[in-house]
Amino acid sequence: MNPTGSVTVLTGTHSHGQGHETVFRQLLADKLGLDFESMRYVQGDTDLVNYGHGTGGSRVSGLGSGALAGAAAKIVENVYRCVNIALVNELKLAFEKMDIDVWEVIKASATKPFGFQAFWPGPGLGGHCIPIDPFYLSWRAKQCGGETQFIELAGEINTAMPSHVVDRVCFELGDATAGSRVMVVGVSYKPNVSDIRETPAAPIIEQLQARGCEVSYHDPHCPNFPAMKRHAIDLSSVPLDAAHLAAADAVLIVTNHDAIDWTIIGDHASLIVDTRNAMAGISVAGRLVKA
Repeated sequence: MNPTGSVTVLTGTHSHGQGHETVFRQLLADKLGLDFESMRYVQGDTDLVNYGHGTGGSRVSGLGSGALAGAAAKIVENVYRCVNIALVNELKLAFEKMDIDVWEVIKASATKPFGFQAFWPGPGLGGHCIPIDPFYLSWRAKQCGGETQFIELAGEINTAMPSHVVDRVCFELGDATAGSRVMVVGVSYKPNVSDIRETPAAPIIEQLQARGCEVSYHDPHCPNFPAMKRHAIDLSSVPLDAAHLAAADAVLIVTNHDAIDWTIIGDHASLIVDTRNAMAGISVAGRLVKA
């Protein structure tokens, strides 16, 4: 509680140590009169925490040891996903060399009733949590004389995935890469949203353009490619119709939105490079490559 009797809620992830030294102490303690050492961290459903919908409070838990442990808990959850996604991305690269379908392998592994949680490979990480927050902890650990090798290695693997996807597209196009028309399907960082923060679609599009490809995209959630800090992509979504698909030398699936008609892609695309296993079970008239 703050001095007025209401609850003060700080949401989101901050770099470990920064919250202790600046946000919590200076803002909350100095400005609001709160005692940092007595603060209680709450982890759980965003709606319950932010808006006080406490009737479903079983999804909210507290850490009596304070805000630093709470901040660490949030980052550990991000690290868990970052490392496991890197693992399956690395397995995908290895299994490609063996002509093994990584999606089939993970699906079969997930039939084990305990001890296994399925994570799925993709073209790279996106969003504002998994690609960024684990490295707050890595940075802080180094300041304190520690090291986080898993986090660093996971970052290397996940960051390299867009380049791997581009390499695979260009390999399939062969000598005709320069001047080829590539349609990217889905540019947001995850399905069914318009959020493009850290989306792997941005470096993929830029790398394809750098290799001489004429790139277009279709995304029902992103009619215009939004401005980004590190990328300048001046493109607008084109219709997903027979004419555009037939005109493309390759159709590259980056984000598997529910609203996308996969059947029309299968019917009219001559080459499909699928990074999400979106075409599983769909009839394909041309060539289908998983990457």
